[in-house]
Formats: sequence, structure tokens, C-alpha cells
Amino acid sequence: MQKFTVHKGLVAAMDRENVDTDAIIPKQFLKSIRKTGFGQNLFDEWRYLDAGFPGQNPDSRKPNPDFVLNQTRYKNATILLARKNFGCGSSREHAPWALDQFGFRAIIAPSYADIFFNNSFKNGLLPIVLSEAQVTLLFDETAALPGYELTVDLLRQRVVKPDGEELAFEVQPFRKYCLLNGFDDIGLTLRHADKIKLFETQRLAEKPWLACTLLA
Repeated sequence: MQKFTVHKGLVAAMDRENVDTDAIIPKQFLKSIRKTGFGQNLFDEWRYLDAGFPGQNPDSRKPNPDFVLNQTRYKNATILLARKNFGCGSSREHAPWALDQFGFRAIIAPSYADIFFNNSFKNGLLPIVLSEAQVTLLFDETAALPGYELTVDLLRQRVVKPDGEELAFEVQPFRKYCLLNGFDDIGLTLRHADKIKLFETQRLAEKPWLACTLLA
């Protein structure tokens, strides 16, 4: 998992409440569990005018010119500004996969669905909670200033605006530790790889018949 320390990026503003996970990555794209290739179908039913299906060449699609992420000013945006209850709906982990693979490193919203919020941290995506008033102000500034960028400093837990104003946000210490170090659940386990190997070696020495069981 990619480490998250300090990130500065272009902001894209999605002015919708209750964006659910089926909108983030529609159900027809959930057949794969490889954790790759989902970015091209992020918000598929909103980004395109034609119906999408797995394996389709995105260059053959008809983009929706009215959708925010298809607007030239938001090309290569890496911070998504959203409204309350972002990521509601079903618990698919593919939603943060798609956001991450599209290029987003952080989301800023007043609130999130719990499962999406937890899945985001486990996949290197930082969901930041700010007050509705703060988020509304960021929407206004993003709309007024093309090329609007924010800096997200996870170590100091601050969102830094172009004028230098800082907005503090909370993050649970363990989640912060994992993001700063790039540890997903597997990475956390592999910190103890030497101890695991030693344990397995000792166990097989004491109970050699287990080797036959494992190979069966």
C-alpha cells in the first residue's frame, strides 16, 4: 500500500449528497478481486452516456460532458470534495479501489458511511471529515478558482488552503500509523514474518506429521 504523509493536489468538487458505492463502482464491475483495473470505471454510469461492461475499451465510450470529472479543469484531480454520507450503500471494497486507481489520494466530506470509511483506510485512501460549513467554503473556493489545490498533511492532521489557512482534522492513531507507513492488513502481518517463519519451523520440528497434512 502506498504511504501517505503529505499530499498536495488539485481538488475536484462533487456536489452530491449520499453518493453510494453502486454509483462509485457499479455492480457489473465487481466480478474481479484482483484489486486492479477499476479506475477506468469509477462513477461509470455518471461519467459515460453509454452502458459500460467489464473489459470494454474506455476510448470507445461516450463521456458525459456534464459530469464533474469529465470537465477539463478537474483533469488529474487527486483530492475529491464531497457532501455528507459519502460511500453509503453496499459494503464493496471495490469502491475505494476504484477511487484510488483513478488517482484520488484523499476525500474531504462532512460524513461517510462507516464501512466505506473503514475500507478507505485499509486501502491507502484518506477520508477526511470536516464540518459542513468548512466543506461548503471549500466548495465555494473550488468553484471560484480554477486550478484550486489543497495540501493534506497527515502527520500534522491539517488541510492547508492556498492562502495558508489550516483546517484541522481528526484521525484515529492506529489508522494514521498504517497510512504513514503504507501498511494494509497484510503489511501489518508481514512485519512479523521472521517470527512467523520461526514459529512454523519449530512447530514442524515438534510435530513433523503436519508437513504431510499441509502437502496433502
